[in-house]
Amino acid sequence: MIILYKLFLLKIEIDKKSGFCFGVVKAIAKAEEELAKGGPLYCLGDIVHNEEEVKRLEKMGLITIDYEQFKQLHEVKVLIRAHGEPPLTYQIARENNISLIDATCPVVLKLQSSIKKTYEAISSEEQIVIYGQEGHAEVRGLVGQTNDNAIVVENEEDLKKIDFTKKIHLFSQTTKDLESFNHLATTISEKIKKKENLKISDTICRQVANRIPNITNFAQQHDIILFISGKKSSNGKVLFEHCKKVNPNTFYIYNCDQIDDLPIDLTKKIGICGATSTPKWLMECVAEKLRQKVN
Repeated sequence: MIILYKLFLLKIEIDKKSGFCFGVVKAIAKAEEELAKGGPLYCLGDIVHNEEEVKRLEKMGLITIDYEQFKQLHEVKVLIRAHGEPPLTYQIARENNISLIDATCPVVLKLQSSIKKTYEAISSEEQIVIYGQEGHAEVRGLVGQTNDNAIVVENEEDLKKIDFTKKIHLFSQTTKDLESFNHLATTISEKIKKKENLKISDTICRQVANRIPNITNFAQQHDIILFISGKKSSNGKVLFEHCKKVNPNTFYIYNCDQIDDLPIDLTKKIGICGATSTPKWLMECVAEKLRQKVN
């Protein structure tokens, strides 16, 4: 009777709007499709910033490599992940007869094209500024469209890199926070000598940007939040902070096994959510672990 009583009280909800964005879904699907054909498939960098999903695909045969290893490969298949790549990667592939399976997110491809066209059209008295995380995979691909001449800024301290007497073309990494981007754009506008010399291109993916209000609302509706994300996910860190802000009982976890170490009151309403790089199966695994605790 006690077990039945606990089962009745156990209230778990997985956020339907959490999980892979469509760009990651496309990349994972392409990887699985190629792996099903047999033969080695390499991926340049982690296919997604989630260690558990990377392990799952590696068990299927995916081989994760870095750039130095990529340069040594010849006549093999290499997957380009959703983050995209700079032109140099495609050049190396041609020289080494590497067959690329390009899973670059369509939103990222459009942004790369826009930055490249802008760079080819501007004069030396103009500059391209990208709001993004220095060294991030997507940002490397974007900067590559400008022969590495774009200026990357992530906070107000980075604004010292900009020459405010010149015209500025401002873009953003697709996964950055919309509110922060707008704040930075306003700050740049206040510093620039001529207002007409600032051209702002809002290139943030709305599917990603909308995760913040959605996940904030979800966090408010539950007593406890289990936020699941990989350690490398910048999107995960941002979304977790928003959850934590509205619900102090928010726990950041990477895998199912961590459930055993958390001080969770199973009589409370528990919400499970995650980043754009968190697979649904991992959230379902956490839910199942919670159910097993009362059995």
